[in-house]
Amino acid sequence: MSGDDLRRIAEALERISPAPASAPDFSGAEAFVWHVAPDHLAPVAEVNRVDLTLLQGIDRARDTLLQNTRHFACGLPANNALLWGARGMGKSSLVKAVHAAVVAEGHALKIVEVQREDLPSIGRLLTLLRGAAERFVLFCDDLSFSHDDQHYKSLKAVLDGGIEGRPENVVFYATSNRRHLMPRDMIENERSTAISPSEATEEKVSLSDRFGLWLGFHPCSQDEYLSMIRGYCAAWGVEIDETRLRAEAIEWQATRGARSGRVAWQFFTDLAARRGVRLAPG
Repeated sequence: MSGDDLRRIAEALERISPAPASAPDFSGAEAFVWHVAPDHLAPVAEVNRVDLTLLQGIDRARDTLLQNTRHFACGLPANNALLWGARGMGKSSLVKAVHAAVVAEGHALKIVEVQREDLPSIGRLLTLLRGAAERFVLFCDDLSFSHDDQHYKSLKAVLDGGIEGRPENVVFYATSNRRHLMPRDMIENERSTAISPSEATEEKVSLSDRFGLWLGFHPCSQDEYLSMIRGYCAAWGVEIDETRLRAEAIEWQATRGARSGRVAWQFFTDLAARRGVRLAPG
């Protein structure tokens, strides 16, 4: 192959390769979503979230994450956080509400949502954010890994940072239904069939150990469930007799076969509609 042929191939590859992503104007929004193909950060005009005061029954997790986020926003040391546990108990809502609360205090803090399937591109995102003046919370919702999933290796770029280290202006928050980010039966299966059972799943299981904060979320009690609904009623001015509220709310959760913050919100949405009350987005 001649030198001209090699040059033409190189020029063709350069034409079809994506150009490096350019940093957006971070002053234009408080929240962004990371997209790939091509790489870019899309600003979010209005974040879907609830006020921090409306999140009931998770006081310890709320206070811990709020303090950690304040520290980070002030340029102080802060930990990556894994919010794990029961479905519908406000894990992702807490991350977004804490971000809003810290911004309301006057801190220039941005939140960037990253989809689990886009984790292999996380190194490129960190390169983009590393030189920015702003501080960023990277947020991955519903994070988990299957038996043959290799995405967890990309996550180490955020948690450990490789040779460059994690950017000082980036912290990572993730939510998951699993404490160790992979199904328990897969952990046990690999241990039972591996030549070296003690090392078979060490790499995946130890991934959760790289989060400095583990915040557990557990199913709520009936009193907490009702308290959530009362809080929503007070916030939106929905009036209802206490006896009727209690009876309808308990019947609602019984038909769902579950009791959680999500179920409380779903009941309140139905109640507000029946009372003719509009719920403003966000």
